[in-house]
Amino acid sequence: MPPKVKITKNDIIDTAVDIVRNSGAEAINARNIAAVLNCSTQPVFSNFSTMEELRLAVVEKADMLCQEYITEEIERGEFPEYKASGMAYIRFAKEEKELFKLLYMRDRSKETAPKESKLNDEMNDIVCKNTGLSEDEAKLFHFEMWAFVHGIAVMLATDYIELNLELASKMLTDAYQGLRKSYNLG
Repeated sequence: MPPKVKITKNDIIDTAVDIVRNSGAEAINARNIAAVLNCSTQPVFSNFSTMEELRLAVVEKADMLCQEYITEEIERGEFPEYKASGMAYIRFAKEEKELFKLLYMRDRSKETAPKESKLNDEMNDIVCKNTGLSEDEAKLFHFEMWAFVHGIAVMLATDYIELNLELASKMLTDAYQGLRKSYNLG
């Protein structure tokens, strides 16, 4: 008798991520995952105590994919690091609409995890270094810039607008330069 094919936790997470990509976060359920993996629902419940535990694993994987976009954009070197992170965020929203929605367009009011990320701290540090602003001023500068970037990303993720990345780049430069002027940085 041939051995049973073992479906791993990562197989389930990767499948759930693909389901989100194709059908949105609300499509994550044990039956849909089992259908894609051509198995019963047993492997899902053997690897995850609850569907909420699986959903959180999918969020972590989506976040990792978004961070990869940012890292790759920075490493390409086309833009300064700060702008590259914004461009990657926008590109992620444009190319991975449903994963973006899962990460950044869900109700987080009942979540216990911190809403601030290590990436925000890194971006605040970059703003401090590039502008000479104090830590508090840099946080506000970054928050204002991030709100602008996030707005563009949401409009792309929801198909509210069509926007090429060249125009997005110009818009980010304009917003950044405008903020520099408002902070009397020239």
